[in-house]
Amino acid sequence: MKKKILILILLFTIIKVEAQTSTFSTIDSLFEKGRYQLALAAFDTIQSNSFLTNYKKAIIYESIDNYTKTIQFLEKALLYKEDDQAKYKLAKAYQKLNKIEKSIKIHETLLAKDSMNLILKYQLGKLYLATKKVKKAVLLFKDLIKKDKNNANYSYRLGLSYALMNKRDPMIDSFIDTYKKDTTHLKAIAHLASSFYKLKDNDSTKLFVDKGLTLDENHINLNRLKINRLYKEKKYEQTLPYLLKQDRLHKMEVYNNSMLGKVYFKLEKLDSAKIRFRNVGKIDREDFKSLTYLGHIAMQQKEYKTAFFYYLTATKNGKKKRDAAFFGLATMYYETNKPKLAIVNFKKAYQENYKNDKALYQLAKLSDDFYKEKKIGYKHYVRYLERFEDRDEEITAFVKNRIQAIKKEYFISGKSLE
Repeated sequence: MKKKILILILLFTIIKVEAQTSTFSTIDSLFEKGRYQLALAAFDTIQSNSFLTNYKKAIIYESIDNYTKTIQFLEKALLYKEDDQAKYKLAKAYQKLNKIEKSIKIHETLLAKDSMNLILKYQLGKLYLATKKVKKAVLLFKDLIKKDKNNANYSYRLGLSYALMNKRDPMIDSFIDTYKKDTTHLKAIAHLASSFYKLKDNDSTKLFVDKGLTLDENHINLNRLKINRLYKEKKYEQTLPYLLKQDRLHKMEVYNNSMLGKVYFKLEKLDSAKIRFRNVGKIDREDFKSLTYLGHIAMQQKEYKTAFFYYLTATKNGKKKRDAAFFGLATMYYETNKPKLAIVNFKKAYQENYKNDKALYQLAKLSDDFYKEKKIGYKHYVRYLERFEDRDEEITAFVKNRIQAIKKEYFISGKSLE
């Protein structure tokens, strides 16, 4: 009797396993054909819970980017069995939901078991970068480079790590190493172009900008670097086609409209410049530099009331370095025969930016012309000579002459300049 019962149990188990196997085959077939809803419904016919049932459900939810459900079923699966593949998928799912610390812990656990797994090490390095654990990232990427010297991405990620540490030279060296390993590595090329631009290394900037644009002619940052370089070199006609192309690709961007406004202004196409600077104001309500340029345009067109409005609004809207707006406002007052107000605004322009030599010179010159008491102008002239003697030969010569003339005038009259 016991033997018969044992045989029946064995037969029942075999039938049950075969039924599950058949159901899993059906589920796999449905999933492969994209019928994931039917595949999930088919799990209802399986009465027992196991690692495999939960793991397969997790895989289906992962395929439709439902990472919350993916995590739920992977965690259930791991209650039945320790499985590294399931843990790795769980780590990736946590990463997708931006639960980076949980993902890092799983990666570290898996790597402790298999220190030669370069894929795990690389993924962990990227997670360290994402959480700004840069010292750990550097150690990992250096080790990866030792293990695989030809992998450009390891050098690239090392460069990003150094960038976060503000270590400029190691960063550039790493990006150069990336480029040597892969001359089509666009991200490294873009970083090199930007780095050399900041270092004012024009030849290297041009080299990497041009190489990058041969790989992607519409690359935004590389095009901007090329535009900036051409503009700095005063090659305005050459700058224009690049800007117009970028403007077609990226409508109503502040950078494109601002630079187009500046280029048109330099080319004396004032109506076109006006349209572009107005566009900037529509996009960025806090912008004040475009208002300053609109004031400059109004001044050239002798529209003094309009210039006054733009300059004054620029000084109100701007929060730093509004010296160009104050300088423009002072010029407008000067040209409309209001010298005292011009002096006030030239002074504001200089106070706003102590590197503005033209503002200090105009403040000194106008003070000298306007006030009978020459002490005021004299002090500004002396300050100009102290700060900007080497800036402009003609102005410096004039300033020196006026200082000597004022000294002589006060000496003859017996007055003190102190």
